[in-house]
Amino acid sequence: MATVVKEKKNISGNGKVAADEQKVVKISAKAAPAVDRALCRSKLYLLVSWGYLYPEDEEFLDYLQSGEFVADGRAALEGLRKELRNFGGQETADRLQAVEGHFESIEEWVSSEGENWNIQDLRDEHRRVFSNVIALDCPPYETLFGNDHVFGQSYVMGDIAGFYSAFGLQLSPDIHERLDHLSVELEFMHYLSYKESYAILHDGGEKLKTVFEAEKKFVKEHIGRWVPLFSGMLKRKADYGFYKILADFTSDWMAFDIAYLGVTPQPYSETDYRPAIYMNPEGQTFECGAQDKGNELSMLMNEVGADAFLDKESGSSDQSGNA
Repeated sequence: MATVVKEKKNISGNGKVAADEQKVVKISAKAAPAVDRALCRSKLYLLVSWGYLYPEDEEFLDYLQSGEFVADGRAALEGLRKELRNFGGQETADRLQAVEGHFESIEEWVSSEGENWNIQDLRDEHRRVFSNVIALDCPPYETLFGNDHVFGQSYVMGDIAGFYSAFGLQLSPDIHERLDHLSVELEFMHYLSYKESYAILHDGGEKLKTVFEAEKKFVKEHIGRWVPLFSGMLKRKADYGFYKILADFTSDWMAFDIAYLGVTPQPYSETDYRPAIYMNPEGQTFECGAQDKGNELSMLMNEVGADAFLDKESGSSDQSGNA
């Protein structure tokens, strides 16, 4: 029997769940592999999402320099590989092998250069790649891809908002980015895959199907269409260093999940990138990347207790497949 940590829904004002409200739930041997797959995918989506945040403070840099980013990623990768079974065939196995290589590259980057960086170095590197304004050579915004008119951008933005609201989610009041920023969309997939694990345990087949179909649809109609092109653009722009590795990581991770989910997005090509007519929604401001404090969907952790999954003191050694 495997175990995971569940948190009750009594949410405090800052979105955290009190530690004394956590409880351990037993999982049947039949359900455990599916739960572990969902949890490990959730973790890996969260890691790649964090990578695109503008570093407001030293938390992410510390996470990299301490080796915890790589350790957590490898643990999630190993758990996913263990329970992969026949999902996605050889393509998924090959992509996971590639992702593992990117963790090695991050480890090498930290030991050779990153360990001597301070927060300003990381900020400067983020600005070099993404600029202080929207970098049109690798913009991390979905609506700049495949939409040559403001009405097309509005439609896509509305569809993204519909996905979020369908699951009771909204951007944090502290957000410094839009709904279509890459980090926010990846974090939404982190949420959905975690909610999948919760549905397996508590909600039954109908709700599980709803969540899984939402994952497939969001990948097919959104991130699976524009992120492959964005990743290639980012590789060229970054050219070297952490964000070049992150671009490679993102490319292979998206290829893995597309194969895993069994969807066939129609990816954008270079000719679909039309940044000339740009929609600036009323009231929005755009700064240097996503802001760490605000780049959370305000209810992201509420329903499924994701904080417990991320809390290293929650007994991760007793959790099968958890990162």
